[in-house]
Amino acid sequence: MHRTSDFDYDLSPEQIAQHPLPDRAASRLLVLDRTSGAIRHTHFPSLLDLIAPEDVLVVNESRVIPARLRGTGEGGRGTGTSGAPAELLLVRELPDGTWLAMGRPGGKLKPGRRVIIGEDAVVEIVAVKGGGMRQVRFVGPLDARAVLARYGEVPLPPYIRRPPRPEDGERYQTVYAQHDGSVAAPTAGLHFTPEILERLQASGTAVASLDLHVGPGTFKPVDEDDLARHPMHAEPYVVSAAAADTVNARRKAGGRVWAVGTTVVRTLETVADSSGEIGPGTGETSLFIYPPYTFRAVDRVLTNFHLPRSTLLMLACAFGGYDHVMEAYREAVTAGYRFYSYGDAMAIL
Repeated sequence: MHRTSDFDYDLSPEQIAQHPLPDRAASRLLVLDRTSGAIRHTHFPSLLDLIAPEDVLVVNESRVIPARLRGTGEGGRGTGTSGAPAELLLVRELPDGTWLAMGRPGGKLKPGRRVIIGEDAVVEIVAVKGGGMRQVRFVGPLDARAVLARYGEVPLPPYIRRPPRPEDGERYQTVYAQHDGSVAAPTAGLHFTPEILERLQASGTAVASLDLHVGPGTFKPVDEDDLARHPMHAEPYVVSAAAADTVNARRKAGGRVWAVGTTVVRTLETVADSSGEIGPGTGETSLFIYPPYTFRAVDRVLTNFHLPRSTLLMLACAFGGYDHVMEAYREAVTAGYRFYSYGDAMAIL
């Protein structure tokens, strides 16, 4: 049985990509055969030679919202503004119109206190929730979406050590993103261009889409050395009947299911029955996939290179085989691959 410490590896900070490449599809692609462990190095457009006309490519259409709000704290109703910097990261809207958010400084953001984002944008702390979360509501003249549109920043991951730039609003987003809801991009999809998708579909490959709205828990390292004790974060998903029908039909006809990213893997494995058939549905998944795991719905995985000790790396190891994937990571480090969100890609066959 693997321990969390088994998923460590050495990486130079210089290999953590701080900027996207000018061309999305210019990324390198490491191809790993999970049966033999064979590795080959190529570039992302070579994916066209790996995906067969009878296959189906499943993508996550969730769109990243400008979820980071910066402002100044207020001590509470009627106490005046403290002027101290405060920051909120919106996570998701709740049924009553309030939002779950992460905030800092956490010790100051108590119920009743407010964060002044702008003259027309005020957020009040309603309650303190578990896991560092706050329940907040917008009490200024602007509602949440108007505040985000006017003041929100792209929530770049913590390992990107620079402020967001205007181009991040487009580049930290897949070309097929449709539905607002994520605070982190499903990064395996960042390499696709409209032209590559058009060529795939022109060859006969089907493209099916679903939504899994990525939460900040995706960056949370596994602290427990016993993997079974890690409290996996929950994320909302939507799988349409049309998507389920497409995936099921292609697989029954002998095609392979390609999951673009760990978000798609988790969603498909959540809604699959014991035979691998996909059922449509809406809900939340807290599925934590780590070795050993028997996959039911996914035949191929396209992914990026992930943080040490992360649930994402553990999922990749569960699919590709622990020894094979960790060796591929060591080779990628040696070969100078770019890592994490704006980095290079890996196809596990």
